[in-house]
Amino acid sequence: MLEYCTKSILLYVSVLITQGYANDDARRLYHDLLIENGYNRLIRPVNNSSDKLVVKLGIRLSQLIDVDEKNQVMTTNVWLRQEWYDMGLTWNPDEYGGIQFIEVPSDNIWLPEIVLDNNADGNYEVTLMTKATLHQNGLVVWEPPAIYKSSCTIDVEFFPFDIQRCSLKFGSWTYDGNEVDLVHICANKNSSDYGRHIEMGIDLRDFYQSNEWDILNATAQKNIKRYLCCPEPYPDITFNITIRRKTLFHTVNLIIPCVSISFLSVLVFYLPSDSGEKIALCISILLSLTVFFLLLAEIIPPTSITVPLIGKYLLFTMILVTLSIIVTVIVLNVHFRSPATHTMAPWVRRVFLHILPKLLIMRRPSQERDKIHKTWVRTCNGIEARGDNFSEIKYLRRYDHANLRRHTEELRLLGEAENLPTFRRRLLAPEIQGAIDGVIFIADHLRKGDYTSSIVQDWKYVAMVLDRLFLSIFTTACIVGTFGILLQAPTIYDDRKPLTPVHPSVTCFSS
Repeated sequence: MLEYCTKSILLYVSVLITQGYANDDARRLYHDLLIENGYNRLIRPVNNSSDKLVVKLGIRLSQLIDVDEKNQVMTTNVWLRQEWYDMGLTWNPDEYGGIQFIEVPSDNIWLPEIVLDNNADGNYEVTLMTKATLHQNGLVVWEPPAIYKSSCTIDVEFFPFDIQRCSLKFGSWTYDGNEVDLVHICANKNSSDYGRHIEMGIDLRDFYQSNEWDILNATAQKNIKRYLCCPEPYPDITFNITIRRKTLFHTVNLIIPCVSISFLSVLVFYLPSDSGEKIALCISILLSLTVFFLLLAEIIPPTSITVPLIGKYLLFTMILVTLSIIVTVIVLNVHFRSPATHTMAPWVRRVFLHILPKLLIMRRPSQERDKIHKTWVRTCNGIEARGDNFSEIKYLRRYDHANLRRHTEELRLLGEAENLPTFRRRLLAPEIQGAIDGVIFIADHLRKGDYTSSIVQDWKYVAMVLDRLFLSIFTTACIVGTFGILLQAPTIYDDRKPLTPVHPSVTCFSS
């Protein structure tokens, strides 16, 4: 046990001595570079003031945190990689124990002051001032992390099947293009445009997959802008990100409910008019669409440039529901008509009772009436009269057998009693004459009732034909409108695969 403790102490002391020598070389190098040589971090590191310092710039996208459509802001987590040569920070590795590079606080060296020009929160700088890496040939590499909120113009035309194009525009806050020239880190000096456009301009090797967006394109573009006030050029590097929304969430929570509500409006015409719930169903559907409109207003920006795709569909459905309410009111008005209030025109009878039912494959139940014979039948309850003018059995009255025998011959004429002249009726016995008058009154009343019922049933059938007609029209309109509007979205036909995940070898960035 004692021997083990002794060996451990000796090993620890040897490591401390080794680190002491190593740290002594690094301490001496740091002192010579930044203190002894009189290095000034406020002066641009060039030999002549007219020389142009080239700063290479690149970003490594770590995470697409959020795309706020309402406020038109994209939040990203990036590493901003910057490289330049500072000839005041070179050394001979042999004089400092073979040290090839050293990390120093970025506050102690000159920085090109690269900021995000199109930021949306007023925060232009990086999140953390990390250390910079100095190489023995004067190369300075600084890659601080940053969470940027950049402005992004949201195109809501095809929402929620949309593709957005956002950008991160970086430029020097202090220096113009004659003092500091910005070049993409993957730019090739041998190319004709020297990195004006980089197809794969963003490092996506460490990108954390987004649950809402797919990255389709990530390019970089160098721009040179000149202002009227100043002759100097002002370069910037713009990183363009093309993202496509993943549609599963909005399809399940927005599209399918809207389509279901749209087709519910068709069922209004299948609901019987006697139920009294047709208007209530229409109003309920209209209120549901209003809730979806309010939900949509909370998601998308309040723009007047274009109407989003889902907004067009909701507006189309709301128009259909409004028209269905108007048509339902008309159908109910027709359904409850009667001969006392309306007279059915001949063309209405011809079109809605004969022509349209055949076209709509509707068959009205047959109304065959029992054949009525103009004969009298003696039963145990009395005498039953059956004739063509009666749809039911009419009871005259009950006679005793003596009276029945006496008036048997007269009762045979009862079937034709309505057609007898008045002077012939007077020849009958008073009892038979009273019975005939009662039968005639009942027959007239039943005849009028049958006529009224027939007209009412005709109006109800016209209402049924209207319901079936508009059921076909609105069903066709819903199907055509649904496919015609939703299939306008280009992402439905976009089969491009996202760029992520990226293989570690597919990049021009150094590790």
